Amino acid sequence: MSYRHEQLVAAARAAGDRTDSDIAERLKVARVTAWRLRTGRTTPGASTLAKIEQAYGLTAAVLLRTEAA
Repeated sequence: MSYRHEQLVAAARAAGDRTDSDIAERLKVARVTAWRLRTGRTTPGASTLAKIEQAYGLTAAVLLRTEAA
């Protein structure tokens, strides 16, 4: 499974969030967590996925994809 962080970046920009601080504030997470999510350094867990869906309308199905075997 891979995390499609570019989807988060596009949704954040569309919502007017340009910085890690903007994303962190909207998701109510630490700025370093927002940076990790934005850059793809970490995959969001269930609670963060729920925050992303609520804030940006992106579902887990959009953000996560299963690699073909």
